[in-house]
Amino acid sequence: MPQSKPYQPLLLRLLHGVNALLVIGAAITGFLVYDSWDGRFGKLGLTLKNRELIDIHGTFGFFFFPIMIGFTIYSIRAGSKRLVQPDALNKLTQVGKPIWWVTLQRLANTLMLIAAIFALVSGKFQDENWLPNGEINYVWYYVHLIAWCGIIASLAIHILMSIKVGGIPLILSMFEPKFRPEDHPARWPEKVKAWLRRPHL
Repeated sequence: MPQSKPYQPLLLRLLHGVNALLVIGAAITGFLVYDSWDGRFGKLGLTLKNRELIDIHGTFGFFFFPIMIGFTIYSIRAGSKRLVQPDALNKLTQVGKPIWWVTLQRLANTLMLIAAIFALVSGKFQDENWLPNGEINYVWYYVHLIAWCGIIASLAIHILMSIKVGGIPLILSMFEPKFRPEDHPARWPEKVKAWLRRPHL
């Protein structure tokens, strides 16, 4: 386990933190909506049919949308090294080696990003009256369910691989309130412009 805590850019910490809260909130309320209004693939019966659950889930999606746009841009332009790399297939053959674990972490990050995008897009194409009306066989609803499964699976792998790759210090670094002078919010517009000019900066 690493002995020193790595440093994470302040903008990444903020986007990641807000994004994580919204994703977890949307995932939990999404399951409760499914559990109460659908449940054909298995259910826990935690709640009764409650229209407010659908509204709460939609509220998480509403706030998640703009944050996810910002996080996606950051991930692709400034955090591309945390996503799947062109040589990923070759590195996945090196089972058990450090680079193998890092590649799995990058794969989980990428899958989570894709699943979240699909969840948002499919959510926008749904009608809030489908479930109350018993209409559960729409393509976009199925896509939404699959995206939910993808988010849960990739989130679990993301957490496990982060602990494996960087240990507790990596996890704690995402909650560190201090930041370096070059990370000051006043410099964010300048950095964003640089990312747009040079995607791999």
